[in-house]
Amino acid sequence: MQQYYSRRASEYERIYHRDDPVRSKELADLEREMTNALQGRRVLEVACGTGYWTERAAKSADHVTACDLTPETLDIAASKSLPSAKVRFLQADAYALERVPGTYDAGLANFWLSHVPKARIGEFVTGLHARLDSGAVVYMADNCYVEGVGGELLHKDGEEDTYKLRTLADGSRHEVLKNYYNSDELTALFSPYAADLHVRAATCFWSVRYRLR
Repeated sequence: MQQYYSRRASEYERIYHRDDPVRSKELADLEREMTNALQGRRVLEVACGTGYWTERAAKSADHVTACDLTPETLDIAASKSLPSAKVRFLQADAYALERVPGTYDAGLANFWLSHVPKARIGEFVTGLHARLDSGAVVYMADNCYVEGVGGELLHKDGEEDTYKLRTLADGSRHEVLKNYYNSDELTALFSPYAADLHVRAATCFWSVRYRLR
């Protein structure tokens, strides 16, 4: 996964600029939801990638600490020249957030949950929650499954995870872990942790917003 994103770093944000009015509207909806949820908060962002969502979160958040494991994507994120008083970028493992310094009253993880093996979802979610204050807000968003978009969907015998076969601009082909969820599955996943849970699944993207119990 890290090798794939290292090679994809320079073309990553193309996914946000497709000529598709439905996707464009839904992305704008996600941005509005997210900035409202993070208003005035100190945010721990997981898997920030090239900083696309970091830049937008910083419009309303008090501060964003944005983490990713891939140096190439972090280099692009840092090149956005976001104000250091509001944003800092750190190399960190999403499964080892205890190593990230600071205190936070919001968590953000956009387009990451689909890359978490289902066997590790509890580990990731509880690890994120452990870094947040009581009553903190969490916001996540990711892709809904749309046939023909994002590469061929692969199922493997004996595995609950699914994968996408993707081709990068350099012609290299990569098998990438990519799980999809519907609104019922998301509700079941987050209900044990959440108060005031809001789940929305549109055509292209889903979003989840909640407060920690």
